Amino acid sequence: MNMATTQKAMALRALHVPGDPLVVPNVWDAASARTVESAGFPVIATGSAAIAPVLGYDDGEAAPAGEMLAAVARIARAVGVPVTADLERGYGMEPAELVERLAAAGAVGCNLEDSDPRTGTMVDAGEQAAFLAAVRAAASEAGTGLVINARVDTYLHGEGTPDERLAEAVRRGRRYLQAGADCVYPILASDPAAIRSLAEEIDGPINIAFHPGTPSLAELAGLGVARVSFGPGLHRAVQAYTARMVAAIKIGQSPYGPDLPDR
Repeated sequence: MNMATTQKAMALRALHVPGDPLVVPNVWDAASARTVESAGFPVIATGSAAIAPVLGYDDGEAAPAGEMLAAVARIARAVGVPVTADLERGYGMEPAELVERLAAAGAVGCNLEDSDPRTGTMVDAGEQAAFLAAVRAAASEAGTGLVINARVDTYLHGEGTPDERLAEAVRRGRRYLQAGADCVYPILASDPAAIRSLAEEIDGPINIAFHPGTPSLAELAGLGVARVSFGPGLHRAVQAYTARMVAAIKIGQSPYGPDLPDR
């Protein structure tokens, strides 16, 4: 593996600092990636739920792996900073293939989630840990330095009380770090007390998804968060604004005015 790839992976890993989080406004194509890079962000992160509809598919691994990775490759070619890709649960690829194809696309990091994207069923924690360990081993063998962001879906698809979901997220997060993950991503965790507990009890870098109702970026830093991402939020906002512009054109108005009609 070339030195530039390894250096980008090292740079990405080093940016995961609890209390001084890496902020990644997730992108969906080369143009949005260039916009984020031009704003001064040091890393580009893709979002599967943003790229999939751009490609004409639903999220949930409906997009073929080849098309998703081709989109990641176009993004990586368009920017000079490290790129980390949301690969859902790997699109059915074996760990060695996943590592090889990610590297070929120019990505040095990836998200991997612990629920079945097609059904929403939680994957057994031991099975997921074994998968992550195999990805880590394949990355070590290939020398890519791949940065693994292990998504924990207990707040999305888990069961039980908030305390039970928190405990399960901590249990899974610790196990995934032990398996070789670099960061743990308890998606949809938004309660400040729960976020603080996750950061303290997982005892490793955690990623929080920013959405309406999430603590501010400054508050997330104070809670010990190491990474903040936006998932498909920016893409959905752009699509909603585009819909309002189109609605203005439809009724004979300028789409560039300050008061656009609702859809």
